Amino acid sequence: MKSIALSKGSIAMMLAAVALFPSCSKNQQQMQQGAAPEIATITLSPQSADLQSTYPATIKGKTDIEIRPQVTGFITKVLVDEGQRVRKGQTLFTLDQVTFQAAVDQARAAVSTAQTAVNTAKMTADSKKTLFDKNIISEYEYQLSQNSLAQAESQLANAKAALASAQKNLAYTVVTAPSDGVVGSIPNREGSLASPSSAQPLTTVSDNSQVYAYFSLTEKDLLNMVGEGERTIEAAIKAMPEVQLRLSDGSLYPLSGKVATVSGVIDNSTGASSVRALFNNPSGVLRSGATGQIILPENKENVIIIPQKATFELQDRRFAYVVNDSNKIVSTPITIEANNDGKNFVVTSGLQAGQRIAIEGVGTKLADGMAITPVEPKAAPADAAQTAQTAQTAQK
Repeated sequence: MKSIALSKGSIAMMLAAVALFPSCSKNQQQMQQGAAPEIATITLSPQSADLQSTYPATIKGKTDIEIRPQVTGFITKVLVDEGQRVRKGQTLFTLDQVTFQAAVDQARAAVSTAQTAVNTAKMTADSKKTLFDKNIISEYEYQLSQNSLAQAESQLANAKAALASAQKNLAYTVVTAPSDGVVGSIPNREGSLASPSSAQPLTTVSDNSQVYAYFSLTEKDLLNMVGEGERTIEAAIKAMPEVQLRLSDGSLYPLSGKVATVSGVIDNSTGASSVRALFNNPSGVLRSGATGQIILPENKENVIIIPQKATFELQDRRFAYVVNDSNKIVSTPITIEANNDGKNFVVTSGLQAGQRIAIEGVGTKLADGMAITPVEPKAAPADAAQTAQTAQTAQK
């Protein structure tokens, strides 16, 4: 009986132990659920940053010359087409020459008549001088002949000036290119009346061998350029790096440009100053009137750089999670540079070298005061592949 009793006691103890197993498993699960999550962190250190600022730009040829007639007349020939490349002195248009040629002929006849009058007056004056020298005529009569000669010579000079003007007007009926370039739009064709007072020019010739990209810098940008007055604007322009041009389709123009001038006047309505960058355009791909974006590089040394994903915004302020010595995250306000590369921010205040910040789960899993288990960031896929390849090479 006693052995049976012991056997029942043993059974009771076994049943009690079995009953405790679910309770222990539940406690263990609860402990696991309450453990601090593993969050990737980085330790901040000073770095160098290559930033980019972009500005809307308008492209213009180095020279954009409006072609306007110097005289009024009907267009008789259009000798070029839109988009055609022309050379300096090449004929672009001709105007009706009939009236201008008639004016030249008339002026030439007037010169001939005036020349004849001068010859006659000179013969008379020479004859009068001979008679005056012999005291045959009075000085008054002699002086009258000299005055007539002077009057005839004056009329000849006027006639020659009128002829020159008529010839110049006739030459203006042939409109030529003032420089090498590309022809713009041609709004008027044969038969249209062309006039110097017309609102529209005959066309525009743009020298696109080099182009200017015009963009604007704010007053603050200009002050940063000159270092708050520590150097002249000329020295600042000379020290500026080469700039890039992003075209309207998003592609980068292959040749770099150089900032050439900065306007000395700030527009009161915009608070900005016009800046001009010069680009070589040997292929002619850049056309006057096109648009794009100027990319102005900027290098900064010994700055704190953090991933953009490690920050969040709240009420127009940006924050990062700093990990303290107790591995708890603290929401910390920061300020950043306006310029960035699209992936990282340059921090101007709020963070210091040596601090740790969380770089994952920001805005989703993390909350201020939360305890975490800091871990190293996972390698990017490209970095991991490179590491694996390096390991395989070492094994070989």
